[in-house]
This record gives sequence, C-alpha cells and structure tokens, in this order.
Amino acid sequence: MAASLWMCRLYLRGRRGPLRSIEKSNLRFRSSTSTSSVALKSEATHRSDESAIDERKSFYTLLEERQAQSERSVLISCPPKINENIFFKYLSRHGEINTCFFYESFGVYAVVEFSKKESVASLHDGIGIPSFQNEATVPFKSRLVSLRLNNPANQTNSQPAVQCLKQSSIPINELIQKISKVDSIDQQLHTLMNVYQLTDENIRLRFLVCSLLKDIAAAYFPECSIMPFGSTVNGFGKLGCDLDMILDLDRIRGRNLKAAGPFSLEYQMKRVSSERSVTQRILSVMGECIDEFGPGCVGVQKILNARCPLLRFSHQPSGFQCDLTANNRVAVKSSELLFLYGSLDPRVRPLVFSVRCWARVHGITSSIPGAWLTNFSLTMMVMFFLQRRSPPIIPTLDQLKNLAGPEDKSVIEGNDCTFVRDISKIKAQENTETLGHLLQEFFEFYGNFAFSKLSINIRKGKEQNKPETSPLHIQNPFEPSLNVSKNVNMTQMERFVALAQESAWVLQQAGGKGPTGTRDQPWGLASLLLPSISQAGGKSKKKRKMEPASQRIKSLLESLKTNKSQGNSTEKNKRTVSSSSH
Repeated sequence: MAASLWMCRLYLRGRRGPLRSIEKSNLRFRSSTSTSSVALKSEATHRSDESAIDERKSFYTLLEERQAQSERSVLISCPPKINENIFFKYLSRHGEINTCFFYESFGVYAVVEFSKKESVASLHDGIGIPSFQNEATVPFKSRLVSLRLNNPANQTNSQPAVQCLKQSSIPINELIQKISKVDSIDQQLHTLMNVYQLTDENIRLRFLVCSLLKDIAAAYFPECSIMPFGSTVNGFGKLGCDLDMILDLDRIRGRNLKAAGPFSLEYQMKRVSSERSVTQRILSVMGECIDEFGPGCVGVQKILNARCPLLRFSHQPSGFQCDLTANNRVAVKSSELLFLYGSLDPRVRPLVFSVRCWARVHGITSSIPGAWLTNFSLTMMVMFFLQRRSPPIIPTLDQLKNLAGPEDKSVIEGNDCTFVRDISKIKAQENTETLGHLLQEFFEFYGNFAFSKLSINIRKGKEQNKPETSPLHIQNPFEPSLNVSKNVNMTQMERFVALAQESAWVLQQAGGKGPTGTRDQPWGLASLLLPSISQAGGKSKKKRKMEPASQRIKSLLESLKTNKSQGNSTEKNKRTVSSSSH
C-alpha cells in the first residue's frame, strides 16, 4: 500500500508542470512555502506566446533529462534527527550536489542528486555491508543506502527533527473549504489542480525508483531501461497515484548492424512461441529478482495472464504502489499524446483534474479494479468533449497525424501511432470559453449523450455508431479494435449519466455567479463535491434532458406550483377522509 509522503525542500524551483523544472541551479535552503501561485501563473499563460511554445521541450527530451537526473541520484534512509548542514557537507565530499530533499515513508529518506554520475561511484566506494546478529544479508549493492550515526548520543539529542512538507493529497473536506474561498469557478479549477498535481520532488522520486529497478534488470539485460508512463508523465498525475512502469527492451532488439566483410555475427538466443510468451517469461524472472533482491520491495504479485502481463508490488522506501509491464510501447505513446494535449491549452489540465476529482468523490472511478470508469477512460471523454466544442479547443488525432513529418512516423505492432511531436506546428485555437462554462457544458454534453447508440473516438473527433453492445464504448486511439471502457457495466454508466445531469443542474442554477455571503459556504465546483450530489443523482433513474437555464428555471417554478396545488389537494382529501372516518 502507498504510504503518505512527506517532503522537505532543500532545493526548490517551484512547480511549473509535469516533467519540468529540470534546469540546474545553485543549491540553497528555502522555506517550505506554497508555490501554487507560481504554478497557477504558469498554467494560465496563454498559447498566443509563440516564443514560449517554441522553447517547450518534447516529451522524450524531458523523459531523457529526468532519467539522467535519476542516474545521478541516490536514496538514503536517514535518522529522524540529523544536522542537515553536516549531512550535506558529508555528501559533498563526493562531488557537487544539484538537489537534496527529505520525505517520510516508513521512516525518513533523502533524495540526493549529484551533478555528475561519477560522484555516485565515489559514494559507493565508501559504503559498507551491514551485518546482523541473527540474520544474513543478500549482497546486492544498490543506490538505496542507509545512513548510520557513529555517535548517536552526541548528534541527536540537540538536533531537531528534519523539517518535512506533506506531499499526499489533502482530504476532500479541506479541498472543499479551500476552493470555496476563491472568487470564480475558473480559479476553483486551477486551485484544485495546483493542490493535487505531482510536485517536482515527487516526479524525481518516481524516476529514481525506476532507475533503482533498472539496476536489477540490467543484470540480465544491460542495455534495458525502465521508465514511467501514465499519470507520472502525462501531466495529469495526482499525488498518491500508482507508479506505472515499462521495462523497455527495444534498444536490444533494434540493433540491426549492416554486414561488413565476408562474415557477420549474431547472438545465440532462446526461441519461444510468441512475443507474449517472451514478455511473460521476462516478467516472471523480474518478479523473482525484485522479490528476492530488491530492497524495500514487498508483496510482489505476478499477473501474467492479463491482456497486458504485469508485476504489482509495493516499494516501501518511496511509498509507491508499482505496476511493471514490458514492451508496452503503445501505452507510452498514449502518455505522450495526453502530455501534448495538456500542453496545447491551459484549460485542459484543470478541467481533467476537476472532472477526475468529481468522479472519485462520487464513486464513479475507483482504485479497485472493477466495473467503474477508469481515469484513462474519463480523460478520453474530456478530450473528446474539447474536440467537439465550436470552435474546437484541441485537434483530433487525425489532424495531429496530418501535421506529422517523417521524424514523427511511428508504427507499433502494426498500429499507426503517428502524430506531430513539435507543438509549434499546431495552430492555436480561437475558442475563448471559460473553465466554469466548460465544466457545466461537459456535464450537459454527457448528460444527454446517446451512449446506447454512439461511441467516442478522439481520432476522428466525432461520434460514431457503436460496434458492440457495451454500455460505454471509447475507442482506443492507437488500437482501434479495442474498447478502453469495456469493463464498465450498465449500472455504473447510469450512475455517471445521472450524476452528470444533476451536476449540470446545480451549475445552471448558480448561473456562473461567485460566492454569496460567507466564504465558508460551498459553491460552484465545491458544491459538486458534496455527498448530496451523488445522493440526488443516484435517485434519478429516468434520463433528464438538459435545457437552457432560463427554460429549466421556468420548468422548476411550474413544478413547484404543481406540487403546491397537489399538496393542497392531498391535504383536502386527508381532511375529507378524516371527517368521514369520524
């Protein structure tokens, strides 16, 4: 299970979005103050600033830079009370330090990134092998190490505990109070995103865990890599989300040397019946190695017969629940596509974060596998909705494909995964709708959507006839024959529609107005996160057609009059019955 993370920033550059804040800077101590205003300003920057767009780095460039950071980093288990200056000075003997921060997960840990990879090798030369009186140790040397105090009595008594900053998601009640105090629904959505999104330190830790696991895999596959995908890198990750990873062996398979001279050499390798069998065997061995040799890795499960075989385990030193797959390159392309969409317009990410939060609060999504909608399906629905606006806010996948050049060509297992990577080639859209209006329109759009007949397709950006009878059909953008929401049953689909209708109704009654009276009263987005919404939505079995706000208010008044007249008639009948009974 994922433990709560606590971070203390010794080096702080502010949250500027996913995978960013990677440039070098002088290390210095700073207070653990909130950087939400910095993040809000960054996310609110309009796309009309073409020079800023041109300076944005590509998805894979950022991945490579993050991976390089992790290769220069170590994870150190520390006593809760140490002198931070002495600690930093002690490690600086091995080389210049770029980044250092503390967090808590089953104890206090420090992530230390050196400027050069050679510093890590120097540190390794001074690390000893632990000895225990009644236990033996597995002699696997990793970059996960423990710091021991040689004179504990002299060094801990006068030292305060390491100052740490909480990095787990705040409780929903605190979130409701927080967003109820801002001035507009737009600000509510931005505030929610800034509270929930992954911090720079959390992303660094995720890449470091991948790097530590790669050290284990490299014993068998020296040229392999392990990288995160999904929420960790697509820009929509929430604090506390799982760490999805892929063991990439394509660098090994992709080495096709040109013949030179009279001979050529090839490696002798085992042959098996299929690529799936290869993946299952590799993950099975990796599961054994992680379970037997991986420090801090517990509860390893081999889920090898799933459509996408995987390993599931907990990494206690980081507090992450981990899923490891192999050669799942289509999932990486999906992560890149979502990262691109989230970078195109500053409204995309706040809307996705808010819809996901709304869904989780009301049980539309769940961390437990089952018949619920997944975050990926919900995100696809948001993207499709934004494509259907007039004018569209984001382009369709086919439009991105048409902008692609030869360097963007990508075919994976026969599936065309090509789309433009250079964001500067994508024309800015003219849509000026506010976030508050988009949130209401999202609920109205899907409150009236013909799920029984139509499917969602972000490649075309338009509704299509369903090819199957599943309650919800969302076409996989890169594997068209697959329905990413095939697990959703009719009960959950009806709940989603009812809650969407109820939420649209609540926002329509508010009319886009700001808070009234005291700031402690939930309003706008905050009111949609209250349990009363799901209670009201759950009672509605009949689909309610959304009308313009003025028409619906008129209908409401007529309904009240009707109810009042019916109530008076009922009361008269009661009195008549009462009189006759006497």
